[in-house]
Amino acid sequence: MGQPIVETLLVFGAFGLLWLSYEYLRPGSLLRRLAGKGRRLPPGPPGLPIFGNMFQFTRARDAGLWGPFLASLRQYGPMTTLHMGSQTWVVLNDPQVATDIINKHGKITSERPAMPIASDLVSHGLRTVIRPTAAWTEGRRVMHHLLSGSVLRIYGNWQEIESLQMLSAYLQEPKRWYAHHYRYSIAVLYRLVMGENLSKTQAELNDYQKVTMEFTLSLLNSMVDFFPQLDRWIPTCLQWWRPYWAKMGDFHHQVFKSWWDPIRDAVHQGTASSGFVRDTLLHPDMRYKGTEEEAMYLATSVIAAGSDNSRMTLNTFIMAMISHPDTMARARQELDAVCINEDGTLRLPGMVDFERLPYLAAMVKEVLRWRPTTPVTPQHQLTADLEYEGYRFLKGTCFVVNGIAISQTCEKPDNFDPSRWLDGNEGNIVHNLWAFGGGRRICVGYRVAQQALYVAMARIIFCFDLCADGPINTRKLNHFHIHNEPFPVKVTVRSPKHELLIKGEAKKAGTAC
Repeated sequence: MGQPIVETLLVFGAFGLLWLSYEYLRPGSLLRRLAGKGRRLPPGPPGLPIFGNMFQFTRARDAGLWGPFLASLRQYGPMTTLHMGSQTWVVLNDPQVATDIINKHGKITSERPAMPIASDLVSHGLRTVIRPTAAWTEGRRVMHHLLSGSVLRIYGNWQEIESLQMLSAYLQEPKRWYAHHYRYSIAVLYRLVMGENLSKTQAELNDYQKVTMEFTLSLLNSMVDFFPQLDRWIPTCLQWWRPYWAKMGDFHHQVFKSWWDPIRDAVHQGTASSGFVRDTLLHPDMRYKGTEEEAMYLATSVIAAGSDNSRMTLNTFIMAMISHPDTMARARQELDAVCINEDGTLRLPGMVDFERLPYLAAMVKEVLRWRPTTPVTPQHQLTADLEYEGYRFLKGTCFVVNGIAISQTCEKPDNFDPSRWLDGNEGNIVHNLWAFGGGRRICVGYRVAQQALYVAMARIIFCFDLCADGPINTRKLNHFHIHNEPFPVKVTVRSPKHELLIKGEAKKAGTAC
C-alpha cells in the first residue's frame, strides 16, 4: 500500500508545482501580485497568461513590424510595462526618462539578466555586451585604452586610408556599394584592434559577418531567454534546445579563434604591429586579469559589433541621400566650399576639416536618429529597488531603452533633417542621442564610430552621385540582406576630376583596387 501512496503524492506534488509556476508566471495573478507586493508599474498593453506580451513582441519583430510596434508603446506614456515571460520589462520611450534611469541611476541599472541562449550557449558566456557586471568590468577597463580620445587622431589617419579602398571599390563595382561599406567598417576596426591591414578572403569575411548576424538574431529569439528558469529547472540532458544553439556557439568560437590565433602568436613572438591586442590587451604593463578566451572574445567582439553597426548606418545614409536629395546637395555645397581650391583643384575631405563642416557632423547624428540600427537596447536589470515619478520598481526589473520611440520625440520625426542638430553640439555624437546606449553600458567606441561614419559620408557625398534605381520603401532597410543589394541604388562618379582624385590618392596610399 505504501508505494501507491508515494506515487500519488509525487503526482500531486508535480501538478502542484506546475500550478504554482503557472500562477506565478501569469500576469495579474494573486500569487504574482503577492510576490511583487509593493511595486507600482507604468501602464502597458494586455498580455496572455504565463507569456505576457512576449508573442506580441516577437511576432512584430519577425514580421518586420518591430518599428511600428515599438513606436506604438508611446501611447502608454514615457514608460510602458511589458510582461515578457517571467521577466518584467519597463520600456523607456522618452529621452529624459532614459537619462534619469539609465544615466543617473547607473549604479543599480547596469546589470544584465541571465540569457541562457544568447549569452551562455551562443557566446560561451564571454561576449562583452551581454556579460554580467562582475565579469564585464575588467574588459571595460581595458577597452577604454582602445577607444579613448587620446588616440583618435591616429585612428582618423587609418580611417582615411581605409576609406580610399572603399572609394576605389565604388568606382570598380558600384552595384556592390553595400559590400564596400562592410569591408571599410571591418577593416578600420581590424586595424585598430589587431594592428594589421585587413587581408582576409571573401569567405573569411562572410563567415565573420554570419557570426555577427547569428548572434544578433539569437538575442531574445528563444523562449528560454524569456524564461531563464527553464535552464535551471530542466536537466541538461532533456534541454531539447541546447544542441542547436551550442553548435552555433561552437562555430562562432571557431571563427573568432581563426582570427585571433595569428595575432596572439605574433605578439608572443615579438613580431606583432602596434594595435590594441599588442599594446594593451596582452601587454604585461596592462595586467589584464582575464583569461585568453576572454581576451579573444573581447577583441573579436569589438570588431564584429562595431563593424556591423557602421555597415548598417552607412546603408541607412545611402537611403537618406536618395530619398532626401536636398540634404545631400546642402552637404555637398558645404564640402565644395572647403575642398575645392581657388584654382579648381580638388582634395578629399578628412578629419582636419571636421570643425569646418557642421552640417555634415549634424548629418551623421540625423542618420543615426532617422532609422536607428538598434531598435531596443539589451536589458538593464535593477540590482536594488528604485522609486521614480510615483512608480516603484523592484530589484530584478529590466529597463529597455526604446530607440524607435525616442527617435520620434522630435518635430516631424519622419523627415530626414540634419539641421535639427545644428545647436552648437553637432560635433558631440552622444548629446541628446541614444544611438550608442547610455549609462555605464554606453558603447565606449562612439567617438571612433563617429569618425568612421564622418569620413565615409563626407567622401561619398563629395565624390559620387546617388539616386534610386527602382522603387524604394524608405522603411525597409533590409539590413540582413548581406549578400545582395538591400535596395536599388545607382552610383556614378561625380566627374572625371573626382575619379582621378580617388585613383591618385588610392595609389599613393597603396589601397587601389
